[in-house]
Amino acid sequence: MYYLFSGAENGICIVTKFVYDSFAKNYLRELLLPFGSVEIGRDVVGEVREIDVYFEPSSLSSLQTADIQLLGLLGQLVTTPVLFEPFRYPTKVSEVRSCSSKLFDTLARWERDAKRNGSTIVEAELPRLWILTPTASEAFLNGFGAKLDLDNWSPGVYFFHESWRGGVIAIHQLPVKEETLSLRILGKGKVQQKAVEELQTLAKNNPLRAKTVDLLLNLKTTLEIRKDLKREDRDFIMKLSPIYEQRLAEVREEGIQTATQVERQNFLRAKFGTLDEELVAIMEPLLALPSEEFALLLLNSSRDDLLARFSQS
Repeated sequence: MYYLFSGAENGICIVTKFVYDSFAKNYLRELLLPFGSVEIGRDVVGEVREIDVYFEPSSLSSLQTADIQLLGLLGQLVTTPVLFEPFRYPTKVSEVRSCSSKLFDTLARWERDAKRNGSTIVEAELPRLWILTPTASEAFLNGFGAKLDLDNWSPGVYFFHESWRGGVIAIHQLPVKEETLSLRILGKGKVQQKAVEELQTLAKNNPLRAKTVDLLLNLKTTLEIRKDLKREDRDFIMKLSPIYEQRLAEVREEGIQTATQVERQNFLRAKFGTLDEELVAIMEPLLALPSEEFALLLLNSSRDDLLARFSQS
């Protein structure tokens, strides 16, 4: 969970937390959507609160496919309904309590539904909360009684006592191997940068690589139009440059860069459904871009990204 502040931290506006928040939610949604239902910002009954990402597997068979096995540790976490709460910065104790209250409200809803339907609750099939934090101190983990289960799970995966149905993924403690890559992408600093390097070595048709690259490039584009970026954000943009070049080569093969002006407009219509007044207003500078830059923007930018960039220019 990341926050959008209107104030500043040490004199620097920290609106980029919202950018990473959006990336994390969209990333988890894209990876898990083939295997069940995924909701972003799921409402919690009783007050105005939202679960960052809520996943329910569509069927047991969907969790036994080769594709989900390629997600490694992330695939292991979703054998039951799951609440994911990803944080860009080290999670605070109060934030874990807030997330836990969302889980308890969800469990209460399951119990009410079971009572109304006359069905029996199976404890092991109840939703589980996973806090995804870039780092976690020993004191933080001990405060929640979080324990490892190294016989069955990777280092870095901590469980609360079973009846609490919760746990913490300390991303910086995950071993550097392919099965943890899907979660290390959501890390911070050198951990995330190393994961990006590993992502580039995966086969082009690997589902994790195919879905993650365009999301990362969209994040790169969004960060580049922001002001007052921290050094860490600028370093991350540089780390994504090789992926940009790699994707550019793939775009050349796909042939979008040879499109005429009319074909470019058709590509835009196909992506956004219609060209409203705001999009028409930025059409001239957008269509004047070099072919390769236009192709990458088309692939990796949202409508809001394009409006923010070209309305300013």
